[in-house]
Amino acid sequence: MGCWRSTKGRWIAVVLLLCVPVGFGAAVAQQTKTPTLTEILQRLEDNLHRYNTLVPSFFCDEHAVATTSPDPQQESSITISTFRLMRMPTPVPDGKSILEESREVRMVNEKPATGDRVSGPAVLSGAFSSGLALVSLGQQACMRYTLKPDVQNSSSKPYIVEFASVPARKRSDDCLMHEDVTGRVLIDRDTMQVMHLEFTVPHHLIGTAVSTVPGLETNPILGRWDVTVEYAPVVLDEKSFWLPTKISDKMMASLIPKRWSFDATYSNYHKLEVTSHILPMGEAAVP
Repeated sequence: MGCWRSTKGRWIAVVLLLCVPVGFGAAVAQQTKTPTLTEILQRLEDNLHRYNTLVPSFFCDEHAVATTSPDPQQESSITISTFRLMRMPTPVPDGKSILEESREVRMVNEKPATGDRVSGPAVLSGAFSSGLALVSLGQQACMRYTLKPDVQNSSSKPYIVEFASVPARKRSDDCLMHEDVTGRVLIDRDTMQVMHLEFTVPHHLIGTAVSTVPGLETNPILGRWDVTVEYAPVVLDEKSFWLPTKISDKMMASLIPKRWSFDATYSNYHKLEVTSHILPMGEAAVP
């Protein structure tokens, strides 16, 4: 990424800097100072804790297109679903509630659905419940993080943190990703919220195939796995949370000419309300 500078603009800036009081100049410098990687990770950790603690159970509309290629008829399916994130009552050891994802498939290719399964192996899960934790203080033992230099010194550009998994021998059960992975997040400067997440797993286990080798019933199918998630602020229960609006999930097998993709958009978010009513003895419920 390059940058441009106007000679005239530089000169005016220097003159103004010499004319303003020292205290004001120090305040401007402090305001435009780029935070360190540690400071950014701490802010992301704070936002993650707020999300895990306060985000309510909710549902939204999911419009997904799953495609398999190459295929004589370019096999694809369009599903309309109700996606849910539920806050489960059972706490985990660190005190955070469990966030569980699910979906109710309503339509498949404009016909009523017969089940809740979205076709295709490239269906991402975890973007709502744990995706924001991929770049956090809690994953520092699993990932190497690098703050990309702000060469343009622009207050309108997001901060960029790149990440790569540590060697497999150093990964513990607490790591969210147990495969080799590289990626990056784009972070909104004002809110320090993740606005874009992308990662690549070069040798992902896609599935298995019937083996032609004597003594082996199946062969693993490995391939490249690419994921991008776009986040935007959504108001739930009078609080703002950054939630996925678009997810793109693609897989490409290494040794066979096969590709899968899953592209979904999410909209119309609503808090999931659960109400109950205790009836007096002998009174029937009104439908």
